Amino acid sequence: MDPTILLLVAAIVVLAAVAAYFYTQRQRTERLAGRFGPEYKHALDAHEGERKEAEAELAAREERVNKLDIRALNPTEASVFGRRWEDVQAAFVDDPSAAIRDADSLVQEVMAARGYPVGDFEQRAADVSVDHPRVVEHYRAAHAVAGRHLSDGVETEELRQAMVDYRALFTDLLETEDPEVAADRAVGRDPMEVTR
Repeated sequence: MDPTILLLVAAIVVLAAVAAYFYTQRQRTERLAGRFGPEYKHALDAHEGERKEAEAELAAREERVNKLDIRALNPTEASVFGRRWEDVQAAFVDDPSAAIRDADSLVQEVMAARGYPVGDFEQRAADVSVDHPRVVEHYRAAHAVAGRHLSDGVETEELRQAMVDYRALFTDLLETEDPEVAADRAVGRDPMEVTR
């Protein structure tokens, strides 16, 4: 076979491989940016603009959370947590400091009830960012205000905004499972069997 044709074929194969690589990378970037929304930019900033490192971290978060047994709350649990949130929110008027502390604690309780590990804050935020990427920035902001309040004290308006931020994540976490699924689970039927 003519060496020129071999070189041409080899060049085409190499160009196709390079094009496929860049296409795959662009698809991954678009998927992660779409899935994580504002959290994608947060990861980029945390990795000083290193896209490959930021995307590897986000993919690792997905993998970690996919191994967890995250579940929706049943309607009764959601109702109880909802009433407790109303109490925390009402307490803000008389004692903003205690209300912020209680809001943080209640958010952690809901996370635990849903199946999220509740150890270190950064890990909690990373885990919750996989399923709730549009509100995790609220969680970070509220947690930062609560931390500053403990060390230096902050204005009541900042505490009020922290309550709003905690509420954004709390509301998102309060999603409930379908009532029919809950009823099937209560009588011991596998919800997946019902839909098959």
